[in-house]
Amino acid sequence: MGVNLSLKLGDVVVEDTFAEAFPMYATRIIVTAVNRKWALIAARVATGFGTSVIACPGECSIETLLSPRVTPDGRYGAAIQFYHSDPASLKLVTITRIGQCILTAPTAAAFNGLSRARRKMAVGRALAKFGDGFEKEDVLYGRKVWRIPVMEGEFIVEDSFGVVKAVAGGNIFILAKSREAGLLAAEKAIKAIKKYVRGVVMPFPGGIVRSGSKVGSLKYPKLRATTNHLYCPTLKNIVKDTRVPPEVNSVFEIVINGLKKDLVLKAMGVAIKAAATVPGVVKIDAGNYGGKLGPYLLHLKEALEVVKGLDVKV
Repeated sequence: MGVNLSLKLGDVVVEDTFAEAFPMYATRIIVTAVNRKWALIAARVATGFGTSVIACPGECSIETLLSPRVTPDGRYGAAIQFYHSDPASLKLVTITRIGQCILTAPTAAAFNGLSRARRKMAVGRALAKFGDGFEKEDVLYGRKVWRIPVMEGEFIVEDSFGVVKAVAGGNIFILAKSREAGLLAAEKAIKAIKKYVRGVVMPFPGGIVRSGSKVGSLKYPKLRATTNHLYCPTLKNIVKDTRVPPEVNSVFEIVINGLKKDLVLKAMGVAIKAAATVPGVVKIDAGNYGGKLGPYLLHLKEALEVVKGLDVKV
């Protein structure tokens, strides 16, 4: 008979399992604008339709808002991150999203948010061609930039943007007695990550996934991903190997991408702690494919160990 190595946070079981994450390439953009409203608008539009590379042009999300004290041009800003499986695709996604969503946004500018990265992408020079020969290369705020004339005035974009090898697909599953309890727990988990961890993003709507997927399909071989039937509460009495306990009626997933593995692990830890405080949460689990999908096995117990001394309050 096997030994159950799961642990408990109050009444919540934390499964002895791991999230299976995988390598991706990432860049970080500092978007600035005349005020917080327009910085946030530009950031939101630039990161739209970026939940998963399964069908989206890259995975993208807002990392954090930035005060004028820490932005290159002393204006309000936001840090956003783009992810893709290879550098060439990441470059194309970056050029397209900056060109279509930040260049077009009133008063917005775009700067490199990974100044220490050794690898760079030539993004500004490509976008500068929108200036139709009237663009100018310059140095502003100690950075090499392009000044592109636009009808409003001028769009400033840094010449090159850093690229790093990053980690995507860190995750936790929140299993709850009701949809209300599960959603509240997921919202608290997202708030905790944003409060305690930098350098990570949660690319799904509001950071929360209602429709966790599995690789491939049992019935439709051409599909890359389909519903994770093992965690669907409406199938718990139909699927023999269901992972849904009898009292659970709703499951939410939080997917975390980060610039470093340790950051993703920390984010998982604070998310678990925050979610476990909500009455009605039964279990915290994670999604994996036995180590066949990605090389990073992010164990839930290890994630909790990372934040062991942190008093998570949201």
